[in-house]
Amino acid sequence: MATVTAPRAVYTIKDTLMTFASLGLAPALVRTLEQIGYATPTPIQQGAIPLVLEGRDVLAGAQTGTGKTAAFALPMLQRLSSASVVRGARAPRGLILTPTRELAIQVHENVQAYAKGSGLASTQIFGGVGMQPQVQALRRGVDVLVATPGRLIDHVEQRTLDLSKIEILVLDEADRMLDMGFLPAIRRILAMLPRNNRQTLLFSATFAPEIKDIAHKFMREPAEIQVTPQNSVVASIEHRVHPVDSSNKRELLLHLIAADSRRQTLVFTRTKHGANRLSEYLEKAGVRSAAIHGNKSQSARVKALDGFKSGAVTVLVATDIAARGIDIDDLPLVVNFDLPTIAEDYVHRIGRTGRNGRSGEAISLASPEEGPLLRDIQRLLKQELALVPISGFEPSQALRLDGSLKIARRPGHAEAQRNRRPPRKPSPGGNASAPRQNQGHKPAHPSVSKPSQRRVV
Repeated sequence: MATVTAPRAVYTIKDTLMTFASLGLAPALVRTLEQIGYATPTPIQQGAIPLVLEGRDVLAGAQTGTGKTAAFALPMLQRLSSASVVRGARAPRGLILTPTRELAIQVHENVQAYAKGSGLASTQIFGGVGMQPQVQALRRGVDVLVATPGRLIDHVEQRTLDLSKIEILVLDEADRMLDMGFLPAIRRILAMLPRNNRQTLLFSATFAPEIKDIAHKFMREPAEIQVTPQNSVVASIEHRVHPVDSSNKRELLLHLIAADSRRQTLVFTRTKHGANRLSEYLEKAGVRSAAIHGNKSQSARVKALDGFKSGAVTVLVATDIAARGIDIDDLPLVVNFDLPTIAEDYVHRIGRTGRNGRSGEAISLASPEEGPLLRDIQRLLKQELALVPISGFEPSQALRLDGSLKIARRPGHAEAQRNRRPPRKPSPGGNASAPRQNQGHKPAHPSVSKPSQRRVV
């Protein structure tokens, strides 16, 4: 259900069996959506599309995976195509700002798919690659531009981009842009754009004070849409926390992966260096793995993402920023190798699974010193996450959510730690056997060790 707030009025949009045609989209766009496989609009699309078609500014609260790209791209394309399409060199009329390269690529791919047959041209510009191909694309003429803030400013400063014709601006994942320190760049870009008759659409998972300030200063009486409560999580996701010492996290992760080595898994680490080391460890253990983070070249990031989407890579290890463009319809498992330092990032991370009504799992490996981080996550979610110790991997100290550490050594713990054997490598054919556990311990928790219960990708 989506709630729309307009000046002096609040409207509730029920999640009914609406069609894209009933939202006011042109027949040509509806046919394109049918060819793509879009059946019915999501709540954010039901709420936003009619308002954007009316020319309203929109402030929309929506999580990743709710269909928000179509919510702003479809009506933007329809409005831009209502005027006759000019051939040859032309300045962009629609601008979509995204926080990361991966998200820019993903949004541009969607825009291209939606615009098929419309005559509208689009392109993407972001850092990490050469500017000249982007300059050439801009010179050929473009109607919709998808860009990251830094590279957009670079082109404006070098006078290879004209923003004077922008009619519609979209700020996608505005909360993430603020987290990444882009607020000064956003303000600078907004000052470059025409103010008269410009339509502004702002999409964000949360509405921080800075975002509301932008809405107040740069938007005209925006209609406010809130699809889901802020920081809510999908009900179809199963949450589980495995307490473990930091030194044993890699072995435990490999143990979990070995339960079904064919299952695609997205693993989050806190640092770039940690992502590299973990990916190398998994590769040496026979797991098809790749790392993606901000220090990777654009070609390496694209290769890793393509490999993960195609199934050539089974485990993708990512940092929070680099993972913003990952969009896989049926991702069964997300693992927090490191708990996020910002509780809201937990919601963004696990939002990669459990999409479109499918079930998903979110597993967190929590060391004793990460107790306060887990406490913050549970406070944000307003629910407790199940603590499930794995036999043979119990931590040497109890996980305490109040930040204190309590020694919780069990009989034989020190000897078990000395006798721990490294896990076996998963077999290439996918019929991996579970890693050998310490002598005398029971097999892993049933919820982890039954491959038949897992989705196979």
